[in-house]
Amino acid sequence: MNSNNKAIATFGAGCFWCVEAVFQDLTGVEKVVSGYMGGSIKNPSYREICTGTTGHAEVIQITYNPTIISYTELLEVLFTTHDPTTLNQQGADRGTQYRSVIFYHDNEQKNIAIQSLKTIAAPLYDKPIVTEVSAVSEFYVAEQYHQDYYNRNGYAPYCRIVISPKISKLREKFSHKLKPNQ
Repeated sequence: MNSNNKAIATFGAGCFWCVEAVFQDLTGVEKVVSGYMGGSIKNPSYREICTGTTGHAEVIQITYNPTIISYTELLEVLFTTHDPTTLNQQGADRGTQYRSVIFYHDNEQKNIAIQSLKTIAAPLYDKPIVTEVSAVSEFYVAEQYHQDYYNRNGYAPYCRIVISPKISKLREKFSHKLKPNQ
């Protein structure tokens, strides 16, 4: 899905606030939008997602320039900044909406995602990888108050306790991939 040096990647890796904050700072990432994907109802709300009955995952949809950052590099960041071995949870966030999932947009992304489970994720963890690899389905943009959450609420306890360590890990391991002044 590449035109005019833009491509789309969609990942679920726990709370979308965390995942959004990680990917926003990467060079080559133009936009990150929090939303929902993979469920059975149209136009779900956050309240509905939280019941765990809709089948949706909290996801981020990334618009990026593949001539600057590759899909493989995005997957490397994904697997380094969340735990792909915990089924339907990340830390204290539990439920199918927090599952580890890669929604591929074409066969090339599918093949890279499947390969990355073996070559990137598996060597990082001692437990089996449970990340789903599924075809993209309709993306529903999350409510406005979920967008750019960490940048607007970095002082909040959840941000300081849960998101800030992920940002620190990103800055430590991927400093060479960060936008200037990050």
